[in-house]
Amino acid sequence: MAPTLTVPRNADELEQMLGDDTRRAEILKSQDSLTEFITNYAKQQAASDPTIEAQIREETQKQFADLLKDNQIDAINRLNLSPEGTPAARSKHYNAKAPGAALDKKFASWSDFMSATWAGAKGEAALSGQAEIARIQNAFGSSIPADGGFLIPEYLRSELLRVALETSVVRSRARVVPMETLTVPYPMLDSTSNASSVYGGVTAFWTEEGAELAESSPTFGRIMLMAKKLTLYSELPNELFSDSVISLEQFMSDSYPEALAWFEDVAFTDGNGAGQPMGYLNAPAAVAVAKESGQTAGTIVWENIVKAYSRMLPSSIGRAVWVAHIDTFPELATMALSVGTGGSAVWMGTGAHDGVGAPPMTILGRPVIFTEKVSSVGTAGDINFVDFGYYLVGDRQAMQMDTSIHYKFGNDKTAVRLIERVDGQPWIKSAITPRKGSNTLSPFVKVATRA
Repeated sequence: MAPTLTVPRNADELEQMLGDDTRRAEILKSQDSLTEFITNYAKQQAASDPTIEAQIREETQKQFADLLKDNQIDAINRLNLSPEGTPAARSKHYNAKAPGAALDKKFASWSDFMSATWAGAKGEAALSGQAEIARIQNAFGSSIPADGGFLIPEYLRSELLRVALETSVVRSRARVVPMETLTVPYPMLDSTSNASSVYGGVTAFWTEEGAELAESSPTFGRIMLMAKKLTLYSELPNELFSDSVISLEQFMSDSYPEALAWFEDVAFTDGNGAGQPMGYLNAPAAVAVAKESGQTAGTIVWENIVKAYSRMLPSSIGRAVWVAHIDTFPELATMALSVGTGGSAVWMGTGAHDGVGAPPMTILGRPVIFTEKVSSVGTAGDINFVDFGYYLVGDRQAMQMDTSIHYKFGNDKTAVRLIERVDGQPWIKSAITPRKGSNTLSPFVKVATRA
């Protein structure tokens, strides 16, 4: 952008600048100049009032979209108008170094990608797209598993995960580790006790002036993240590929992210670690709070909740969330605190008791997440207190998709297969013995079976 091209200070100056043919041409001479102008304008406005950044972005995108349309610039569908400047900057899971990033400019949407890679696709455009994908895959041949199928552009892969975060329990709260290879060692402190040292061996001494210092050092371990293969499979009518690409794109944008989040969550929750992630419910570091004496099977009492809270690592309380099966709701809603010969409800507020107000979404100040992916009521893991900052999600950051028109030829359907490589592991080996006290502490706390 020319140095003489000033950034407008308000909406009136922006409108005046866009109405000037010479200055408008200077802005639109390249995608880089347009991106730079949008970025500078957004930054200047946000600097004066950060709360209006989102409104500025939306209005700026609208004005430039109208401008490009009026000037018949056919790149509008491929041009990102986000002030951040990259096509997938809106998704924090976008990785410009991922193999699929090289395909972003070739395929701007799911409809473009699916039209080119569908097994029944014909024509020069489809052949050109498939050749480009093959070229990129060959360039990364040593790091992309040979499962067959087409490498998915990074923009589309990150969009799958962005949408999936809206329904996921674990990934959106866990520590996500990018994996450049299929196996990645991740460092950890091998800590089991704070009784005499912290962080796996760091000790401290009060030392007289000039006295000899005692040696101490932390003990480090490592966790091996090994990308496991998660395969999504579906069968779609051939008409979606040949006649209704818009419907197909909606299916890919909505259904696949939700399915991906579902099956990831299931494995991150109770996976056994054999060919799949190790779920946090099965973590060696998890602690189980015993039931109360005489407690009836399939119940939850206030003492279960209080004691589970007390077993959380103190440093994790500010991040921890309650994860409970939806079947636990009746028990939670009727929990009572015994006071002498009487008692009182401890979770439901007055408004909720009259059937009008919504139930609270916190317990002891921490959020409650209801799901059907944990154990059913009465069994270990039906209600859990978890700090997902101690759970690692290893993301290979490369997805592949393949289609077949032959497998279901007689049904006039296309078989679609999407492969993701991912792993999940607890980031702590065992529960921690506190400095004082006998009850071990952990970022993964569950209530034991009540039977």
